[in-house]
Amino acid sequence: MSEKSRAVLPPGGAPLAPRMVRRVSLVCFLAWVFSVFDHTLFGTLLPQIAADFGWSATESTVVATWVTAGTFVVSLTVGPMLDRFGRRPALMITTAGAALTSGLSSLAGGKLSIVLVRSFSGLGYSEEVVNSVYLNEVYGRHGKRGFMYSFVQSGWPVGALLGALLTALLLPGIGWRGVFLFATFPALVIVLLAWRLPESPVFVNLRHLRRLRAAGRDEEAAEVAAAAGVEDERGGSLRELFAPGLRRHTISLSAAWLLNWMAIQVFSVLGTTVLVEAKGVSFDSALLVLILANAAGFGGYLFHGYLGDRIGRRRTIIIGWSIGSVAMTTMLLGPADAPFVIGMYALGLFFLTGPYAALLFYMGESFPAHLRGIGPNTAHTMGPIGAILGSAVLSLLVGAGVSMTVAALCAGSLGLAGSALAMSGTRRVSQSGTESPAGNPSAGPTPSARTTV
Repeated sequence: MSEKSRAVLPPGGAPLAPRMVRRVSLVCFLAWVFSVFDHTLFGTLLPQIAADFGWSATESTVVATWVTAGTFVVSLTVGPMLDRFGRRPALMITTAGAALTSGLSSLAGGKLSIVLVRSFSGLGYSEEVVNSVYLNEVYGRHGKRGFMYSFVQSGWPVGALLGALLTALLLPGIGWRGVFLFATFPALVIVLLAWRLPESPVFVNLRHLRRLRAAGRDEEAAEVAAAAGVEDERGGSLRELFAPGLRRHTISLSAAWLLNWMAIQVFSVLGTTVLVEAKGVSFDSALLVLILANAAGFGGYLFHGYLGDRIGRRRTIIIGWSIGSVAMTTMLLGPADAPFVIGMYALGLFFLTGPYAALLFYMGESFPAHLRGIGPNTAHTMGPIGAILGSAVLSLLVGAGVSMTVAALCAGSLGLAGSALAMSGTRRVSQSGTESPAGNPSAGPTPSARTTV
């Protein structure tokens, strides 16, 4: 082999062994489960926290709103972290952030400390972005990579249900502070497991390219970029996301997240309220419906992950959210018959949350490698804003005398339908890892927007 051939060989070109791929998937799954555990724990324990500090219902709502705003601010840091430090370090930092948030929450002394501490749950909330980028590059061109990722993404209902179960078991004995403290230790174990994982081959190549450029070896860097199949770029920036080649995609994807999280806030987070007020379901029955619906949501992740590999992830997301909007609208406007309500609500959540298995993986493959952190994370940060907007619209409409049925229809069903419409403006990505600009499926990849996996 010649000196020139050796010089341009990409250091991260060899794919990871199947056994290591499974190990990475397992650690990412556990990291997501316990990040969700921490993220949902605050909402579950808020009534207990409020009772301990003597907060009114209004004060609790204000604190929760400020926590959501803080979550948004902290989550902005994850994208640059992914692109600058790497996928594995970002996994460790976001998981450690979830552990730190849980631990410090057990020491909170009032409103300000709760808001400051819980704001760092934005790291745990963004752990799914780290998973989507890391696993996209680890799985490479595997034909069933979307289905494989759907098992990891299904950690959301697993983490939410685990949090509810452990809270029910532990709260009477150790109180809300003890539950938060307990949640710290599993996350710390996962940080140690992540420390032993390899970096993704794609980021290894990107890091090597940056070192070559820093040393002034631009010609060699161009050869390595061509051999590795990654963009020959000096680094990603927010400006690039809104350049002509990516502007429409970035805006459409961000709008889809914002609108869809309005629906999630109405139908998932505030699901018991909607079921009780709009359909006359008893509170105890509403809790049972939520448990059954979460089980349906777990199946939804696997179904949409599998379907995305077959018909395309973008198309799967649009179809799923469109059906979900119809199901939720039918549930709201249909009869208040228990089997009908339970069936339509479960079907609605199946098509509301399930497409996220395809969405998260789609985001990782729809941006160039050097923008895979900041690109998906920019859209992802619209989630908390959508949640605040969903609550605000629902509250304003109900406060104005509108029925809960109509309010949920406007804030939830229309938001869900709007998110499907917004996805039609995103880029078409082929399952082989190349894409064309949105609205032009026949066009080849452009220099400013080519993605490799």
